[in-house]
Amino acid sequence: MSYSLGIDAGGTYTDAVLLRDEDNTIIQSNKALTSYPDPLDGIKRSIDGLDPTCLKNVKVVSVSTTLSTNSILEGTGFPVAMILIGNYEIKQELPTSHFLQVSGGHDHNGVETNSLDTESIREFALQVKSQVSAFAISSYFSIRNHDHELITKEIIRDLTGLPVVCSHELSQDLGAFERAVTAFLNAQLLPVTERFMKNVEAEIKSRGIDAKIFMLKCDGSVIGIQSALKKPIESIFSGPAGSLVGASFLAKKETCAVIDVGGTSTDISVIYNGVPDMSDAGAVVGGWKTRVKAIKMETSAMGGDSHVWVKGKDITIGPRRVIPLCRAAILYPDFPEQLKTNPIPSKMQLGVNYQPTKFYLRTDYEVMNISEEEKKVLDAVKKHPTSITEIFNRIKKYPTSSVLDSLIQKRLLQPIGFTLTDALHVLGEYTERNVEASNTGADLLGSLVGMDRYEFARYIKAEFAKNMACDLISFFLEGVEKKEIRKIFDIRSPAKFKVEVPVVLIGGPATAFVENMKEILDAEIILPEYSNVGNAAGALAAKGIRRFEVLIRPASMAAPDWEFLVFSEHGKSNFYEYKEALDYAVTLGETTVHSYMKDAGLDSNHIKIDVQKEEIIPVGWKTPMETKIVVLGVGNRKIEQDCC
Repeated sequence: MSYSLGIDAGGTYTDAVLLRDEDNTIIQSNKALTSYPDPLDGIKRSIDGLDPTCLKNVKVVSVSTTLSTNSILEGTGFPVAMILIGNYEIKQELPTSHFLQVSGGHDHNGVETNSLDTESIREFALQVKSQVSAFAISSYFSIRNHDHELITKEIIRDLTGLPVVCSHELSQDLGAFERAVTAFLNAQLLPVTERFMKNVEAEIKSRGIDAKIFMLKCDGSVIGIQSALKKPIESIFSGPAGSLVGASFLAKKETCAVIDVGGTSTDISVIYNGVPDMSDAGAVVGGWKTRVKAIKMETSAMGGDSHVWVKGKDITIGPRRVIPLCRAAILYPDFPEQLKTNPIPSKMQLGVNYQPTKFYLRTDYEVMNISEEEKKVLDAVKKHPTSITEIFNRIKKYPTSSVLDSLIQKRLLQPIGFTLTDALHVLGEYTERNVEASNTGADLLGSLVGMDRYEFARYIKAEFAKNMACDLISFFLEGVEKKEIRKIFDIRSPAKFKVEVPVVLIGGPATAFVENMKEILDAEIILPEYSNVGNAAGALAAKGIRRFEVLIRPASMAAPDWEFLVFSEHGKSNFYEYKEALDYAVTLGETTVHSYMKDAGLDSNHIKIDVQKEEIIPVGWKTPMETKIVVLGVGNRKIEQDCC
């Protein structure tokens, strides 16, 4: 009997699931807290909870991780030099101080506009090679002609021996600067991802597991470990992609919408016929717009750990994330009593940082670039829950909300507060942690708005459910303002929104919202078994997906029937007959898809290829002015079954 192992190293928890290959059924799962900054310890603990006998017979391991996303968001990627070739118009600060812009580049037909300044490239490479770990190159219109990027790559490799990433290797979309950023971020992640995957590989082998290792991409597909190491940027946002594919697998629905309720956010996405719906725009991470293809997703900053706070008669959920009271009480045994005796701030003081349920912890982050006022407040906070009153007693004044905001933003302080998770503890619907602390928090906040603990908790849960439904409907009704949609859910009416695809709920708190969602929406609401480990299931259920795009254009608009140019990630080709160009494009796409599937370790006998063609034919033209060919291949992981 053979098995597959799925692992998801998420923001809070690392999940592991075992799937029996014979009937494609999950038989066991385990959760462990994610370890920082290296997620390997969390992965080890998650695997430790699985049956060791089954682990010996694992043939496939598939991994999803937030490592790439977190490295970019936290600025912990390795130093990279960037070379821009051509007439770039740089309108924002570059992500690196090691930067060179040189003459060169091509036009929209792939014709060289300026010769490449190779001498400046050589000087720059020698100057910075000891200060960086990799190089990123982007040439103007390299999607029409790769020559200048490839020449530059060869020069740098010869002079430095360091890894080099070219923008055309990652994207064939327009947007020269965005392609440059994509190449830069990918180069930054090469050492981080290589170390992570080698550690995972070593850990798997140390357990006596002889398995192929795959990595989940942000488009909901999987790729072999060697290919993943070349393009680690493609693993950003693989968590939401894993949730989508995992929910579809667990619910046994090839087409469905998915609501993933996490600790930090709630994500909405949709899958059609087993293929995730993709965003037209590139993924945005850390404020940088990239050309990385990712699933279409609606994200709201509301999750199980979203802060619930009161001011006047208003009750607000989020957008900040805090440590729930119920969890703080387990981490710090004296905290429940501390919470009970915490003074209630005056009505004038009440705000997001001043609540009877709000406490602060000092983190282990390195202290840099803080003001004298921030230093006083930081020194007054200990590595156990500290109230505003305790800070006041130590510095003889109340800290300003702006100082607290700044210290939280710099990750020097970690706040504790009442959350949705606490509300569910009060209602007895999710009681894995300390219920007493949650009850105390609901009593304190409820008293400020004239509610008892249960009324307060029910209100929070109901508002969260309405927001979930609003996010879902907003996902489908593009162009309609979300606040207008949200108003509808506050109106008591027999009318409901009808959703014609099944809606699958996953995530730890999701089980508490099934009935709420059935009341609010006219839809099939599904909570599948193992919904709390959907991402890890998605890492296993994901298929190999390869999109290959080709563009065909006349070489000259003055003689549109004379010569045709074919542009793809393989470069530029010329043909004198349109049909020859079209046949070449389709054949090239199919060949590339099959080659990709083989390199990724996917089953070549189970690949489905779909070819889509879009043409623009002006009136009076015999052949198209532009033809876009998209070859989509979908394949399955190759699993070697034991012989009977």
